[in-house]
Amino acid sequence: MKKYIFGILAILSLITVVLGNRNTEAAKNESLDLMKIGSIFQTKNIMPSEWTLYAREHLVDLKSEKDVQVYAEELKRKFPDWDWSTANTSQKWEVTAVSPASNHHIETLQIMSSRTNQPIDAYIVYKVSGKEWNKATESFFTTNQFKNRLSDVFRGKPTVFSCMKGIVGDKMDKALPATVNELLSALNAKKIEALKEETFMSVTAFSPDFSESIGDAKTDLNLQIGVRSEGLGAETTVVVGTPIITIEY
Repeated sequence: MKKYIFGILAILSLITVVLGNRNTEAAKNESLDLMKIGSIFQTKNIMPSEWTLYAREHLVDLKSEKDVQVYAEELKRKFPDWDWSTANTSQKWEVTAVSPASNHHIETLQIMSSRTNQPIDAYIVYKVSGKEWNKATESFFTTNQFKNRLSDVFRGKPTVFSCMKGIVGDKMDKALPATVNELLSALNAKKIEALKEETFMSVTAFSPDFSESIGDAKTDLNLQIGVRSEGLGAETTVVVGTPIITIEY
């Protein structure tokens, strides 16, 4: 089955394009956007099948590969039970860590530094993801676990991306634009632009309810919605991401 994602805002851009950190309350608000999406899914009878939260920071204060390696060693000491691996190429140095298995979610750390630019370009990406969205999952974000994790991992304020994918519980016998408009209303969002095909529709929008955004003053956006259906009466897949979609669908 064909999978869709906004080409110009694809997940690869999340890693390689500098979006700029926003003045958000880092330790307080990052998880709230994902919680808001989860609440809307529950209200609209959308069964979550996958969710992710990415947090990303450009390590501008690290000037050499040695600095990045020292930083990685500090993190290894903080998370000794994670599975750590290193990859080296002529273009970059990269270290990845994966948390032990959990019933609710899995966490991943990735530290990357280029070998083609001087001073180096270095980034750290933290990802937490899961399949189910329930009280146990929510507790990870509402307790100090998540807050402490960000404090341990990041040196400054990361840019955060929240995304959730789900299946409509009951067959949705309505046209795609009507479905999208219903979600826009629930998310208190104003449509900026849309792409519509026969069985698929995606929209970029802005909602004051979400903390992160990208773009400039004229094209500020912080929300993407994707809805795919095989036709009236068929299963409908919904993906909501802020500020962009980061799950393939």
